Amino acid sequence: MSQLTKKDTRTWDPFAELKEMSERLNRAFALSPFVHSVGEGQRLANIDWSPSVNISETDKAYMIRADVPETTREDVKVSCDKGVLTIEGERKQQKTEDNERFHRVESSYGRFVRTFALPDDADESAIEATYKDGGLTVRVPKAPAKQIKSRQIKVG
Repeated sequence: MSQLTKKDTRTWDPFAELKEMSERLNRAFALSPFVHSVGEGQRLANIDWSPSVNISETDKAYMIRADVPETTREDVKVSCDKGVLTIEGERKQQKTEDNERFHRVESSYGRFVRTFALPDDADESAIEATYKDGGLTVRVPKAPAKQIKSRQIKVG
């Protein structure tokens, strides 16, 4: 039977094609690790995964909450330079038993870096960070609003 008249009984699965394409991209990037520039003049870092982050705002502060499970306080570093807040660290792979065989691994491990441009009203000198149970909370207070006084300027 020729290929033109042969009926294909397989059903098309678009998600299977997306999965295959994703796996090919992951393999390509594994050969050439994704690099992330933290800022001008700073070194590049290999990025293995990226923690999810929620950002909220109150009248007094911005709150940045990052999910960094399976890390310790010592594994996470927060810094701020010239209006850019950086959260970086590493999630280490768990130790396994000698006879343990994995059937599926969906957890990501390795270095991470997240950078955020702070708004103009952020008070960089008063930023605080707390870590508890795999969650990092960074509180960025808002600077008091500057009072702009109007005045008459004499033209000479």
